[in-house]
Amino acid sequence: MARLSGTAALPEGFAGRLETDEHVLAVADSQDGPVVATHLGLWVPEGDDTRRIGWHLLSKAIWNGGELGLVEAEETGDAGGAVLLRDLPRRRLALTSAGRLPDVVHTRVTSSIKSSQHRDLAGGGAWFVQRKVPGRDGIVLQVRADTDADETAVAEVAAEIARRIEEARKGRD
Repeated sequence: MARLSGTAALPEGFAGRLETDEHVLAVADSQDGPVVATHLGLWVPEGDDTRRIGWHLLSKAIWNGGELGLVEAEETGDAGGAVLLRDLPRRRLALTSAGRLPDVVHTRVTSSIKSSQHRDLAGGGAWFVQRKVPGRDGIVLQVRADTDADETAVAEVAAEIARRIEEARKGRD
């Protein structure tokens, strides 16, 4: 059935629970267990379980010499409609059979980004990224402060930019 529909089949040992309409795009084996890419995100092994990271929460994905390096972001708050993020430590998955997974991951992460700009602010800088979120309409403004940045100042600027974006959207309607 997977071949007829053009989707990949779930690998044996996959512990995740896909949404009813979640489509498998690529699969790979890692030393830690199966890795599955769907249209909603990347399923990664975590101990005895598996969890999905939404494409919009992958800050960076690097394929190098059989290893998939992932930097996941966590949502830390909201600033006037902008989502504040903080990067988690890089995670490395040694893929024993990669297949199409690295290409699918690269395509999904980069295609979720509609615009990206770094701004220098007083007390540090931040990345302002507009992204599509799978399963939701529209674009979300994400703001990731640099490590040395004043997070309060970043949140204030993020709220102002989110307000301006919303005003521009309303002006187009």
